[in-house]
Amino acid sequence: MILDADTLEPLPRVETLLAGAEGRSLPGVLKTELHASVVELTSDVSATTDEAIGKVAELRRAAREIAERDGLRIATAGSHPTAIPAELEIAPQERYRDFVAYAGPTARRQGVNGLPVHIGMPDAEACFRVLESVVPWLPLVLALSANSPYFEGRDTGMLSIRAEVLGFLPRRGAPPPVRSYAEWEAYIERMVRSGVASDYTSFWWDVRPHPRFGTLEIRVPDQPTSVGRTGALVGLLRDLCEWALEAPPRPFAPAERGVYDQNRWAASRFGPHGKLVHPDRDVAVPVPELVRELPVEARGFDGTTCEADRQLEVGRADGLRAVCADLVERSNVSA
Repeated sequence: MILDADTLEPLPRVETLLAGAEGRSLPGVLKTELHASVVELTSDVSATTDEAIGKVAELRRAAREIAERDGLRIATAGSHPTAIPAELEIAPQERYRDFVAYAGPTARRQGVNGLPVHIGMPDAEACFRVLESVVPWLPLVLALSANSPYFEGRDTGMLSIRAEVLGFLPRRGAPPPVRSYAEWEAYIERMVRSGVASDYTSFWWDVRPHPRFGTLEIRVPDQPTSVGRTGALVGLLRDLCEWALEAPPRPFAPAERGVYDQNRWAASRFGPHGKLVHPDRDVAVPVPELVRELPVEARGFDGTTCEADRQLEVGRADGLRAVCADLVERSNVSA
């Protein structure tokens, strides 16, 4: 999020960030997003989690240096505590204008930020199999990543209001249950032929195959503020996908999408302080217990807290401007 250095409110200055990045040797690119007060940092392909996070840190440093040179600040979180998204300027790209024209107020409310992670897949069928194996665990990832308790100047009562704001969009949440990659492809093609979507990137699911990149794109986490938290989430998602590549295929069970919806809501509402229905048992368990039952080690997580807790602690003690200042400080990888 691109903020005024004095008020810490969003400013539509993404073009300043993009121009400042020209000519720099960076391990990725700075890009526009829906709102002109947001810059997307996209790292190059990496072989390891450590390599990916090193690139993210370098991109953050570059964005901060460019911003500060022009009286701006950078902050990273799932939402800005006080901004009114419907009043924010839309970036001047045709695809964003088309999106707003179609989705209207549900698009303009998307003043939220996530951490999309692309995991390379060997082939389409493996990608589909991994998707179905990791889907039941993604609400847990959302709970651990929750970092958007404030929205439009108020405590929403949700630890990830971002997850609920995304719910205003068409084609959101989990992908529909299908039996194979071919069925998934046929569904996408039908929606494109009908004219309601341009291609598979017009489906804002929490996880989706990305055929052009050859990846599974996991989009469920809130944007972390801490680079360390970012690394922990990327590592967890990579390890989950590696486990799923070797695991037996998960049985086809369309009703499980209902469990997913319940768990996604609980993760959004309570973060790590609620209970989620176990992916493999008929029981709701506390998040810390579910962390211990993950099929991979959750390095960096004990399941007892999330970054939304920090925001709420600061906000209740010192107000929302103090939350914004804390986000700026903790987004600084040199701090």
